[in-house]
Amino acid sequence: MRKKKLFYFILYALPLLVLPASLLIGPSESASFSKILEYLGYLTNPDKTGYSIDFSTLQTILFEVRLPRILLAFLVGGALSVSGAGLQAIFRNPLVSPYILGLSSGAAFGAALSLAWAFLPVQLSAFLFGLLAVAISYAVALNRKNLSIVSLILSGIIVTGIFSALLTIVQFLTDPFKLQSIIHWTMGNLHNTGWQSLQSSYIPILSGVFILFLMRWRLNVLALGDEEAQTSGINPVRGKLIVLVAATLATSAAVAVAGIIGLYGLIVPHFVRMLAGPDNRQAMTLNFVLGGTFLLIIDDFSRTIAGFEIPIGVITMLIGAPIFLYLMKKSNIGWED
Repeated sequence: MRKKKLFYFILYALPLLVLPASLLIGPSESASFSKILEYLGYLTNPDKTGYSIDFSTLQTILFEVRLPRILLAFLVGGALSVSGAGLQAIFRNPLVSPYILGLSSGAAFGAALSLAWAFLPVQLSAFLFGLLAVAISYAVALNRKNLSIVSLILSGIIVTGIFSALLTIVQFLTDPFKLQSIIHWTMGNLHNTGWQSLQSSYIPILSGVFILFLMRWRLNVLALGDEEAQTSGINPVRGKLIVLVAATLATSAAVAVAGIIGLYGLIVPHFVRMLAGPDNRQAMTLNFVLGGTFLLIIDDFSRTIAGFEIPIGVITMLIGAPIFLYLMKKSNIGWED
């Protein structure tokens, strides 16, 4: 029991180590580790004497560039992970994720549509089209009140393809000056984020995550099936709808500011189940903590590994695709399911 408590303490303490460490990581020579140490000495020196360096550039990099990006990466990672865990619980399968259901591509299309022509606010447009994509995937896969996981995956792939095609049309018709930013954004990237992006997204992200957190014990019941949920006094239709809307709200807000981060909502919930088991009362909190921490580590890696920045969506897809194939093989998914 003591080892288990220590294990969870280490997991929950990870953000306290990774968040400040990420503030020290970056390719800029103006904010190198040695200069940051000198800046800390400057801050702790009461008379501020003996320093010939102008720290204004360093302060701008740390608090106007890196800090909002770090906080946003953590929120986006936590939102995608918690949303994926919630969707996997109500659909009762670890292969489900916002990306597989078409939620990410639908939200991306809505956000790109708003960025190109500003007919709706970005967050609202992403939310509506994300919800529409999941609704279509679910409706197509549902057959006489039976939901086949194979049908759900196939319908999600089709819906993802449709909204990806629509997104391509938007890119083709949009202003050439906006095209480059939209294309780069669809790869999943945080390089243009700042305090404005954080301010526009943290409320819907945290609102969706908070609703899913409140539903965490109901997710355990919903994961048992509709009959068991009704026996326990829970309306399964209403419960699934609440989870679906909350997951769409959090994911669409994340997509609106970070673009498409493929399969991340699949990777982390599976990893959390390996660490903490299937109990969502514990897993939902861990999904947010570890989801935010891991995406922040990936973002740190993406902006330091090369002389140019690698989109985090590319990295998560390269990591997530083999895991998805492994899960399909392990689950023995076939046409008879």
